[in-house]
Amino acid sequence: MTKALFAHAARDLRLEDVPVDALAPGQVRIKMRRGGICGSDLHYYNHGGFGAVRLREPMILGHEVSGEVAELGEGVSNLAIGDLVAVSPSRPCSACAECLRGLPNQCLNMRFYGSAMPFPHIQGAFRESLIADASQCVIANGLTAAQAATAEPLAVALHAVSRADDMLGRRVLVTGCGPIGILVILAARRAGAGEVIATDIAPAGLKIAQSVGADVVLNTAENPNALAKYSTGKGSLDILFECSGAETALTAGIGALRPRGQVIQLGLSGDMSLPMMQITAKELALKGSFRFHDAFPLAVQMMQKQLIDVSPLLTHSFPLAEYAKAFTTACDRSRAMKVQLVFDS
Repeated sequence: MTKALFAHAARDLRLEDVPVDALAPGQVRIKMRRGGICGSDLHYYNHGGFGAVRLREPMILGHEVSGEVAELGEGVSNLAIGDLVAVSPSRPCSACAECLRGLPNQCLNMRFYGSAMPFPHIQGAFRESLIADASQCVIANGLTAAQAATAEPLAVALHAVSRADDMLGRRVLVTGCGPIGILVILAARRAGAGEVIATDIAPAGLKIAQSVGADVVLNTAENPNALAKYSTGKGSLDILFECSGAETALTAGIGALRPRGQVIQLGLSGDMSLPMMQITAKELALKGSFRFHDAFPLAVQMMQKQLIDVSPLLTHSFPLAEYAKAFTTACDRSRAMKVQLVFDS
């Protein structure tokens, strides 16, 4: 048996025993080291789901994870016992219409760790021992386990930046300075953004945004019209990465974009009303950005090559047994950015 962290309902987390299964060919057993608490984990914790998605059975949480290879299944030759690996939570089927179109992140039969969207739910990775396909595992030797566990959210940010056109010299606005917003700032800087303006309603997030390369940080709780100077004429900014999922942030950001600017929407919090007259009159391009695929190994490589430093995000860590304290801390944006569970403490 191994310990795993289940969500049974809102505010009902339980550390329970689950069986340890045998390895199938092409699989590896991983001794888990770190797991980052994501916004979706917090939605399950606080509300029992998000939007129309609701927990209908107990579900193991977690999808931002790393660990050490402890056992190899038949036919696995690209990994070795003791390798530190970042584990991609994304398991597309490779056979549906979207996969065959080259869009695995849009897979019709996606098995994404810790997701209550399908039923039965897809169980997550907050457990002491995890069996994964070798194809999910990217060798992260040279990184800390904490860094390796950020590969998933960094991949989300890298995919979002890839959805924009040429970034070189562009004036970029990032709305929402949670972990994804911070990682988008880092990715946009690496892609050549000329100027980055970041907005949020929490001072702690803005402080980290400034430390990782934002040129201007604006608190829109203190000053709701903080973007007004960028909205004169027909706007002056080139690209908006909307990471908050807040309608007010999206609307203000669209107002600050110049004609033929781009909106890249990452934030997921439900449907929002759009200022369609502005989008039409300014000929704006509106693009969604959902999950990732090829960007996952790239995220590991960029950290290994020290091209992106995720350490400013890693504010707290707790042993798995202290999961209640970890989730309470993760809910407090005034002091926490990325909270991780430690599985081998």
